[in-house]
Amino acid sequence: MNRLTLLAVGAAGLTVLSVGPAFAAAPAAVPAAAAETVTSCGASGLQAGLTTRVCADVTGTTVEFFGTVGLAGPPSPGGPAPAPKELFTTLSTEVVGSNPPVTQTRSVIFASSALAVRGAAGTAPCGSTVRATFGVASFPWPAKPVVHEVTITC
Repeated sequence: MNRLTLLAVGAAGLTVLSVGPAFAAAPAAVPAAAAETVTSCGASGLQAGLTTRVCADVTGTTVEFFGTVGLAGPPSPGGPAPAPKELFTTLSTEVVGSNPPVTQTRSVIFASSALAVRGAAGTAPCGSTVRATFGVASFPWPAKPVVHEVTITC
């Protein structure tokens, strides 16, 4: 894919993002003692020469997914730091068997330190499974999304 195609895909993703949330908006406030936040992550993958992973923060019935990007290995000793690179990220979330996925695309600059690309928080019914996919592309590498699912227990 060339850069123009990647930018077009990103613009299309932003259009899809404006359609609506994959699951209900999070409540305004949750008392601190009411629920504990549990963080879980899926398997890591290699995309655009970097290691990626998608994780979820679950508090009661509220879920927030986020993708992480980091170096695939340590830099060479004594060598220069890796040059910053532009990444095109895609984070899709959905309640399995419910609404179609909602996709958020974002361009970020990766400059050798790990970064997180956070999605919108939302609520899902008890017993439902919520899935997220996180893809990272950087010319000339296409995205190879990683996936993570969580089941909402009440």
